[in-house]
Amino acid sequence: MSITAEEKTRLMKEFATKEGDTGSAEVQVAILSSRIATLTEHFKTHKKDNHGRRGLLKMVALRRKLLDYARSKDEARYQSLIQRLGLRR
Repeated sequence: MSITAEEKTRLMKEFATKEGDTGSAEVQVAILSSRIATLTEHFKTHKKDNHGRRGLLKMVALRRKLLDYARSKDEARYQSLIQRLGLRR
Protein backbone atom coordinates (compact mmCIF):
# COMPACT_ATOMS: atom_id res chain seq x y z
CA MET A 1 0.00 0.00 0.00
CA SER A 2 3.00 2.27 0.25
CA ILE A 3 5.04 3.60 -2.63
CA THR A 4 8.38 2.07 -3.55
CA ALA A 5 11.71 3.66 -2.73
CA GLU A 6 12.39 4.17 -6.45
CA GLU A 7 9.08 6.00 -6.91
CA LYS A 8 9.80 8.20 -3.89
CA THR A 9 13.29 9.04 -5.20
CA ARG A 10 11.87 9.88 -8.62
CA LEU A 11 9.30 12.21 -7.06
CA MET A 12 11.97 13.91 -4.96
CA LYS A 13 14.11 14.56 -8.03
CA GLU A 14 11.17 15.79 -10.09
CA PHE A 15 9.67 18.18 -7.52
CA ALA A 16 12.80 19.32 -5.65
CA THR A 17 13.30 23.07 -5.50
CA LYS A 18 17.09 22.71 -5.20
CA GLU A 19 19.72 19.95 -5.14
CA GLY A 20 19.21 17.53 -2.23
CA ASP A 21 15.73 18.85 -1.40
CA THR A 22 13.70 16.16 0.35
CA GLY A 23 11.39 18.08 2.65
CA SER A 24 9.94 21.06 0.83
CA ALA A 25 6.19 21.39 0.62
CA GLU A 26 6.28 20.54 -3.10
CA VAL A 27 8.09 17.23 -2.51
CA GLN A 28 5.86 16.30 0.41
CA VAL A 29 2.69 17.05 -1.55
CA ALA A 30 3.94 14.99 -4.51
CA ILE A 31 4.73 11.99 -2.30
CA LEU A 32 1.39 12.25 -0.51
CA SER A 33 -0.43 12.49 -3.84
CA SER A 34 1.24 9.30 -4.99
CA ARG A 35 0.32 7.50 -1.77
CA ILE A 36 -3.27 8.79 -1.99
CA ALA A 37 -3.58 7.51 -5.56
CA THR A 38 -2.27 4.10 -4.49
CA LEU A 39 -4.72 3.87 -1.61
CA THR A 40 -7.60 5.00 -3.81
CA GLU A 41 -6.91 2.06 -6.12
CA HIS A 42 -6.73 -0.24 -3.09
CA PHE A 43 -10.21 0.83 -1.96
CA LYS A 44 -11.74 -0.04 -5.31
CA THR A 45 -11.25 -3.73 -4.47
CA HIS A 46 -11.32 -3.55 -0.64
CA LYS A 47 -14.46 -1.57 0.04
CA LYS A 48 -14.74 -2.50 3.73
CA ASP A 49 -11.22 -1.48 4.76
CA ASN A 50 -12.31 1.27 7.11
CA HIS A 51 -9.04 1.42 9.05
CA GLY A 52 -7.16 2.14 5.84
CA ARG A 53 -9.77 4.68 4.83
CA ARG A 54 -9.09 6.62 8.02
CA GLY A 55 -5.41 6.77 7.08
CA LEU A 56 -6.36 7.98 3.63
CA LEU A 57 -8.45 10.79 5.08
CA LYS A 58 -5.55 11.83 7.32
CA MET A 59 -3.25 11.94 4.28
CA VAL A 60 -5.73 14.05 2.33
CA ALA A 61 -5.99 16.49 5.27
CA LEU A 62 -2.20 16.70 5.56
CA ARG A 63 -1.87 17.36 1.82
CA ARG A 64 -4.50 20.11 2.12
CA LYS A 65 -2.52 21.73 4.96
CA LEU A 66 0.71 21.58 2.97
CA LEU A 67 -1.00 23.08 -0.07
CA ASP A 68 -2.40 25.89 2.07
CA TYR A 69 1.09 26.54 3.41
CA ALA A 70 2.60 26.59 -0.09
CA ARG A 71 -0.13 28.97 -1.23
CA SER A 72 0.51 31.36 1.66
CA LYS A 73 4.26 31.45 0.94
CA ASP A 74 4.28 31.79 -2.85
CA GLU A 75 1.19 31.80 -5.06
CA ALA A 76 3.12 31.16 -8.29
CA ARG A 77 4.84 28.04 -6.89
CA TYR A 78 1.48 26.84 -5.59
CA GLN A 79 -0.18 27.24 -9.00
CA SER A 80 2.75 25.49 -10.67
CA LEU A 81 2.52 22.58 -8.23
CA ILE A 82 -1.23 22.20 -8.68
CA GLN A 83 -0.82 22.17 -12.45
CA ARG A 84 2.07 19.68 -12.42
CA LEU A 85 0.19 17.26 -10.17
CA GLY A 86 -3.15 17.76 -11.91
CA LEU A 87 -5.04 18.27 -8.65
CA ARG A 88 -7.46 20.95 -9.79
CA ARG A 89 -9.34 21.27 -13.01
